[in-house]
Amino acid sequence: MKQGDFYRKENCRLCDSSTLEKSLVLTPTPPGNNFLKEIQEGFKEKEYPLELYFCCECFHIQLGHVVDPSFLFQNNYSYVSSTSSVFVKHLEDYSKYVIDKFDLRKDSLIVDIGSNDGTCLSFFKESGMRVLGVDPAKEVCDIAIDNGIDTLNDFFTANLANEIENKYGQASLITSHNACAHIDDLSSVIKGVESLLHETGVFIMEVGYFVDVFENKWFDTIYHEHLDFHTVAPLEKMFEKNNMELIRVERVSPQGGSIRVFSQKKNGVHHKDSTVQELIDLESQIGLDSSKTLKNFEKNINIVKDDFKTIIRDIKSDGATVAAFGAATKATTLMYHFQLDKEDIEFIVDDNPLKQNVFSPGKHIPVVSSEKIYEQMPDYIVILAWNFAESIMQQHKKYLELGGSFILPMPEPVVVDSLK
Repeated sequence: MKQGDFYRKENCRLCDSSTLEKSLVLTPTPPGNNFLKEIQEGFKEKEYPLELYFCCECFHIQLGHVVDPSFLFQNNYSYVSSTSSVFVKHLEDYSKYVIDKFDLRKDSLIVDIGSNDGTCLSFFKESGMRVLGVDPAKEVCDIAIDNGIDTLNDFFTANLANEIENKYGQASLITSHNACAHIDDLSSVIKGVESLLHETGVFIMEVGYFVDVFENKWFDTIYHEHLDFHTVAPLEKMFEKNNMELIRVERVSPQGGSIRVFSQKKNGVHHKDSTVQELIDLESQIGLDSSKTLKNFEKNINIVKDDFKTIIRDIKSDGATVAAFGAATKATTLMYHFQLDKEDIEFIVDDNPLKQNVFSPGKHIPVVSSEKIYEQMPDYIVILAWNFAESIMQQHKKYLELGGSFILPMPEPVVVDSLK
């Protein structure tokens, strides 16, 4: 159902079933990564629904409304992989692991879907491999190209896969990090992967794992760029439908609870191990084959919301000043659902230069560099980028030593006055 610049998804993204049931509703928000360089008085961005739907046929969990992807990714997209030292190390370790595990040769073609600034591909290139990135966000593509990583500024489709194969040949490895959850028609992408992949090749995608979201109440990972909230059972069915098969699944934690999904062409050369079925069994035990579980999840989220608001209300009533750390996309979801405004959060700090000297989506809270912490010395800092909380607190031990305190909003709100 088209509604201007967004539409309501009527069928499941993975199995095409029309048996979708609304199961979780969060506060509507503007696109979470649409930071503003300037704001005009009275200006208010458009807010879009944030609702999860459960497929009663294949059990896939998905966002019900799709915002125009050209608006989300091709304008002002400011996430840059290389600004997170934790994620850079994760990608470096990943490249070494994959090269060794699959004995990739130096002339192998490696294609990265959603390649961002080329950080992942840079490690494969250092190992002597041919690399090609694909990403719809122009700014980060330009960074990658400037750094010597061949990159196509486009969405990955079956047609583009054919063009790549004609020019570069088939790929020994196709990889994707936290991009496949952003794709409305994932089956079309998998069709392209299947055609581009060499007979002995492997497709490895990392996506957020809804088991971790559910168990840790990480509701703020629900935002408009994230259309899918993956579990293994629906993925296995979707890959089979597209002439591919899952061979291994690993739980990893670079972005706060993810799975690394290994697949190959159907009846490929690589052995399928027990990890696939083990996680499918876990999902069933937790109850992620029922929409009732999601409805209970919403109740638990609102308990966390009430606890967090109590902490903020108490410290503000004492006259304390509060800032935040991490202008992550997920921060928009949290601030809207927790009803945080400029009166609650004075400023947000971020280490990404593209997210400095801008204003947060909807709330219009100024985003600045972390130097501001020591210039202003707020009494409390809410860590919005909670998946990097340990790294942030280690980097800013000085702030704690000077008498400041961090607030971690999830899975249960807690105030941190010192590091052990």
